[in-house]
Amino acid sequence: MVKSLIDSPEISSMPSRKLWMAAIKFPMYSVAIVPISTGTAVAYRDTGAINWIVFWAFLISAVLILVWENLCNDVFDAETGIDVNKAHSVVNLTGKKNLIFAIANICLFLGISGVLAISWLQQDVVVVSAIVLCCFLGYIYQGPPFRLGYQGWGEVLCFFAFGPLGVSAAYYSQTKSWSIGAIAAAIIVGIITSLILFCSHFNQVDDDLAAGKKSPVIRLGTKRSAQLLPWVCGVIYVITIFAIGLNFFPIWTAIILISLPITWKLCTFIEENHDRADLLLNCRFIAVALHFAVGSCLSVSLIF
Repeated sequence: MVKSLIDSPEISSMPSRKLWMAAIKFPMYSVAIVPISTGTAVAYRDTGAINWIVFWAFLISAVLILVWENLCNDVFDAETGIDVNKAHSVVNLTGKKNLIFAIANICLFLGISGVLAISWLQQDVVVVSAIVLCCFLGYIYQGPPFRLGYQGWGEVLCFFAFGPLGVSAAYYSQTKSWSIGAIAAAIIVGIITSLILFCSHFNQVDDDLAAGKKSPVIRLGTKRSAQLLPWVCGVIYVITIFAIGLNFFPIWTAIILISLPITWKLCTFIEENHDRADLLLNCRFIAVALHFAVGSCLSVSLIF
């Protein structure tokens, strides 16, 4: 039986400051940074130049939009009751759902404004259109009346929003064109981002079931989901090797292989403890570390 997070000694004993740090989830913002840095790095490999004003405007906008999505998810989860045992929910910490929703929408407005500025400077609507579509995917993930994340579609929406759309938009913002290299990089970033969401389901099976949420881990079962994980991770390295072989990536992109120990730790830890939710509370942060390692190696290798 999964323990309530509130009753769990790991959570209930946390002082308020640590609960707020868990709620803010600073490491998770690599999810916004990696697509922009990767798309820009591919553009630099292809053109030899970076428009730094566009890069920083896009990066800050992406972070603001992710703040909107994270805060909205807390609000929408509070409405369904799925977060009733989540002590580090921003809504649960403040008790002010409407205020959090208002702050989220301000962040969305500022983020979209930054992307609009890029499109205005370039006299091209492609970038802002791609990001608006990303926001739409982010909304239908948890937002009513769609709540597609409750039907097990969260990982798919996450893949497209942060991978093909996010990375390609960053590439286009620098080059006003498309490339196969950017698409290959986008697939890798999409997979490693979806892995974070996939791994986050293992420790909340009972709460998800109670709220009627049919995550992939619930549909497959924790054991089969744990067995699937190494295969999904393996796709990242297979795509990288093929992209190097076809000269879409430079040989230096092979430094992604230094992330293998993190991949091994993530897969073995979840496989050994797939049905022990109390031990899997922080496995998503191993996935975040993998995301950061792969994303950083990909970006650095493309630049240098």
